[in-house]
Amino acid sequence: MKLALATDHAGFEALAELKKYLESTGYECVDFGPISFTPDDDYPEFMFAAAKAVASGECRMGIILGGSGTGEAMAANRIKGARCALYYGPSKPVEPVDSEGNQSDDPYEILKLSRQHNNANVLSLGARFLNFDEIKQAVDIWLHTDFSGIERHERRIKQLDD
Repeated sequence: MKLALATDHAGFEALAELKKYLESTGYECVDFGPISFTPDDDYPEFMFAAAKAVASGECRMGIILGGSGTGEAMAANRIKGARCALYYGPSKPVEPVDSEGNQSDDPYEILKLSRQHNNANVLSLGARFLNFDEIKQAVDIWLHTDFSGIERHERRIKQLDD
């Protein structure tokens, strides 16, 4: 699977490490930048490029990092056809229910829901909120969770993409 990658300065080192990890597990990675650490970089250009690669089909999914991940997710979501989810770290739902309405206290349920219900094709990670092991775990869970294909979710995604 071909993945689009991008970051801002806050996630620069983590993305380099993540790219090595992903390639070692068989993924093809396209790095949309930046190519060097620049503390005052303008991250939107990198996020736009990664999101466009996903929306066009050049890459199947994208993973982007930023200090909080918020601005990066906002940038990616400006690209038609990109559906970017934001993840800060493990958390438990107030009412422990999984995507099918069953009892669950899985702290990674939100990652799964972003794929199962929203068919998120870009994941934005808050690099200042996650250590590298947490980044790997989040990415692994997200990449290995499939979209449910349930009609109501298909209908809603079509509304987002249109």
